[in-house]
Amino acid sequence: MKLKGREIIVAVCGGIAAYKVADVVSKLVQLGAGVTVAMTKEAQKFVGALTFEALSGRKVRTDTFELADPGDAQHIGLTERADLMLVAPATSNIIAKVAHGLCDDLVSLMISASACPVVFAPAMNHRMWDHPITKENVAKLASIGYRFIGPESGWLACRNVGAGRLSEPGTIVEEVSRMLNETPQPSPAATEP
Repeated sequence: MKLKGREIIVAVCGGIAAYKVADVVSKLVQLGAGVTVAMTKEAQKFVGALTFEALSGRKVRTDTFELADPGDAQHIGLTERADLMLVAPATSNIIAKVAHGLCDDLVSLMISASACPVVFAPAMNHRMWDHPITKENVAKLASIGYRFIGPESGWLACRNVGAGRLSEPGTIVEEVSRMLNETPQPSPAATEP
């Protein structure tokens, strides 16, 4: 299990490609990773939190003010314990929010307060992906250290063909695994108080 002992946050945003992220979560768990899912309110209109709870074996985080532990501001604590945060599907909206420092929901707060590397897997209409503002936002985020997986070209939910398709779950999992394996896992002695 090549991701055993690794903690990953998967932040699911509101796009039709959210259904593919269920497969990503399942594959990461099968590789031994501990996966905590956070969802935007819009994401929950595409896939229910129960799906991700069943696949991850953990409570899904959906609300800034619904704390799993009253002493832990989850947008801080969760990212401090994580090795990587994957945002998928990364919509034009979430990319713009983070690029401009807007934090109006749990997912945008977690990304902005993240103590771990953040990787975006974009998915959107090809015109949105090709829009100059989106390109500027992606370039800005890349320039300050955020990483990206995809998007790919292909058939889109809007029945057009073009760039903006979420990378396949296997590709995302492979890239996340590669990124995690680039960073050595801390030894248990280093994490003890």
